[in-house]
Amino acid sequence: MTDIIYLFTDGSVNPQLKVGYGAVLLTKDINQPKEVLKQQVKLKRFIDTSSTKLELENLLWALSLVKKEGNSTIVVYTDSQNILGLQERRLRLENNNYLTRGNKEVKNQDLYKEFYRKFDAYNIQIIKVRGHQPGRQKTQEESVFTLVDRASRKAIREEYKK
Repeated sequence: MTDIIYLFTDGSVNPQLKVGYGAVLLTKDINQPKEVLKQQVKLKRFIDTSSTKLELENLLWALSLVKKEGNSTIVVYTDSQNILGLQERRLRLENNNYLTRGNKEVKNQDLYKEFYRKFDAYNIQIIKVRGHQPGRQKTQEESVFTLVDRASRKAIREEYKK
């Protein structure tokens, strides 16, 4: 039997300060009461970052928190277009040695490479979450995702106050 580890990840960044907060929630049971799930959300502050970089940094940090057991499947829920498109981009990035058409190094290539190593080492599924849906239209997964979305946005708002 395959265990499923649910991983919800989101981030918020202040582009002027280049500071962001990643929020992650790891659980094997998404049907726990929301208050219980909310207490399981972890935050991490990232510096010298951008929205694209933050989403990758945050996902890699989240994967480092996973205690993989047997042939567990890690189901990642994200609204990040960058993360969602990584598998499609992999062959092109690798074939071009992570160089752009102008023969410059692709930004964040070290993070992409680390992601692909983890993707190969773990059984990972990435699922797109529609963010910012009205409550009555949300699936259970979208409701849980809201917890990490709100946590990262709250953390970055607190950063503005400093």
